[in-house]
Parts: sequence; structure tokens; C-alpha cells
Amino acid sequence: MAVERTFSMIKPEGVRRGLVGAILARLEQKGYRIVALKMLRLTPEMAAEHYAEHRDKPFYQDLINHITSGPVVAMVLEGPGVIAGLRRLMGATNPQEAAPGTIRGDFALETSHNVIHGADSPASAEREIAIYFTPAELG
Repeated sequence: MAVERTFSMIKPEGVRRGLVGAILARLEQKGYRIVALKMLRLTPEMAAEHYAEHRDKPFYQDLINHITSGPVVAMVLEGPGVIAGLRRLMGATNPQEAAPGTIRGDFALETSHNVIHGADSPASAEREIAIYFTPAELG
């Protein structure tokens, strides 16, 4: 299986609750390599770019308000099948439906604060990586 890259982010509630180390450990224990990592606070403009596909949805402003409410940890992960594998490791978007042993199943309580984001396709991964990282930061 070819090695691919994806984008992931620990959301503000994950940072606030001190889950960064536990989540990073799970990602590394799975075998994914962290290629780039940074903690930052998103500007409304960055958040708008990140959530551009949801611009016309009724929950759009809530997404922007939430993701800019505190620091996040943005990262680029690399590994065979990492996009699909990360999605399985994160668990269902609704934590009530996420299996035990998944990040959301173990750490999240509600859909709007589900602790982690992961790109859902190669195109999304490429677009999101470019929002948060320069080519020089990717080595």
C-alpha cells in the first residue's frame, strides 16, 4: 500500500482538556508518522477557509465560533492508507455512535465538540495541509 499524507487537528476542547498527548500517542502507536505539528489559534479567516464547503449550511457560524474558541493542534500524518485509517481511528462524527477504543468513542461527548478532525479525502487533505503548513514546514 502506498504511503499517503493527511491533515488532522485536535480541536479546542481536546487541547483544553489536556488530551493532546493521549491522542498523539494513539496516532504514533498505530504507526503513523507525524510529519509536521504546531499549536495555533485560528483566525476567523483561517477557519472560514477550513470550513469553506459548509459556508451555506445553518451550522457554519457555530463551526467558526467553536474552532476559533481556543488553541488547536494541527498536524500532517503519513503512512500507508492513513486517510481511511485515521477516519477509523477517530470513530464516528457523533461520539454517541463512535465505537469504544476510537478517539471520539473514548474522549468525546457531543458531535459539536468531538475532539479531533481528519481530512476525508486526498483532495481535502491537500487543501487543508496548505492552509496550515508551508512546503518548508513539511520537510
